[in-house]
Amino acid sequence: MILHYKCPGCGSDMSFDTESGNLNCHSCGRLETIENYPEDLVTTRFSADEANEYHCENCGAELITTAETAATSCSYCGAAVVIADRVSGLLAPAKVIPFTISKEEAMAAFQKWCRKGLLTPKDFMTADRIKSITGMYVPFWLFDLNSKVQVSAECTKVRTYSQGDYIYTETKYYDAFRDINLDYLKIPVDASVKMNDELMDKLEPYPYDQLKDFRTPYLAGYIAEKYNFTDDELLPRAKEKISGYVESYIKSTFTGYHSTHYKSKNIDTRNVKSHYVLLPVWMISYDYKNSGYTFAMNGQTGKVVGKPPISTGKITAWFSGIAVGTFFALKCVSFMMGGGFW
Repeated sequence: MILHYKCPGCGSDMSFDTESGNLNCHSCGRLETIENYPEDLVTTRFSADEANEYHCENCGAELITTAETAATSCSYCGAAVVIADRVSGLLAPAKVIPFTISKEEAMAAFQKWCRKGLLTPKDFMTADRIKSITGMYVPFWLFDLNSKVQVSAECTKVRTYSQGDYIYTETKYYDAFRDINLDYLKIPVDASVKMNDELMDKLEPYPYDQLKDFRTPYLAGYIAEKYNFTDDELLPRAKEKISGYVESYIKSTFTGYHSTHYKSKNIDTRNVKSHYVLLPVWMISYDYKNSGYTFAMNGQTGKVVGKPPISTGKITAWFSGIAVGTFFALKCVSFMMGGGFW
C-alpha cells in the first residue's frame, strides 16, 4: 500500500516542510500540522509488495523501488510517496527526528564546508560540482545498554625519601577491587546495508531531545529505508562503540596509584532496551576531475563528514613551511649558544 498526502485546499500533493515542521502544499502554500492532518485525505493504492511493483496515484507511472525503500518520489511527476507496508507492524519505527535543514540550506552549508579545507585543491573549494543531494531517513537502532564490571587489580604507591647519606625508595602494594554499574543510553547504530558505517558514526551526535513519535507524513518528500539488520544482529557493534568509554571509566577509578596491574577484569554488557528510529541525513554526491566523492550531512545539526581530495601542492608547501620554520628555530638556538652570527 502506498500513501499520498493531498492538500485539503487545492488537492495538490503535500510534503514535509523543514522550516515549519508541517506538511506544505507547494501549489497554494497551505500548511497542515502532521498531528491534525485528516486521515480521509490520505489517498492509497494497493500493490504487490513481493514483486516491488508500485504505481503513482497521480500519474500511474511505475515506481522503481528496492526491497528496502520505505518512501520515495515519483520520477515522472515528483509526487511524494510513502510505502506504508514497510513502515508498519514490526517495521514501524518508534521515533523519528525530522529534517530541520532544507535542501537549499544543505547545499549552501556544504559549499561553505568545502571552502574550509586547508589541504583541498583550490578549484574543489570554489567550484560547484554537486552532482546530487538527497534527503534520506536512515534506519538506526538506539540501544540502552548496561555494563556490570568487576575488576581485581594489584596497585602500587611509591615514595622516595632521604635519611642521612642514603636515599630510600618505598613501594607499597595494594589489592584493589572494583564493582561498577554503568548505563549508556541511546547508543546509535545504523541498520542499513547500503550506508557506510564509518560515515554514519561520524555524523553523531544527534539531538535526541528532538525525537518525535513516528508518523508517516514526516517521510513525505524524502527517501526512506527500512532496516536490514535487527537489534540482535547489531548488538555487538553497539557494545564495541561503548567499549572505549567502559575502559576509560575503569581506569579513572584507579587514580592515585603509581601503577595498576589488572589481575582479572569481567565486563558484562547487555541490551536493556532498543528502539527502531529514523534519523535525517543529506547524502551528497560530488564530481571532481572524473572522480566521485560521497559526503553525508546530519539533517538536524548540519555536521558534514567525508573525505575530500587532497592537493599535493598544498601538502608540499605545508611540509616545506614546517622545514623552514624548524631550520630557522635551530639557527636561532645555534646563534644564542655560540654568541656569533650565522
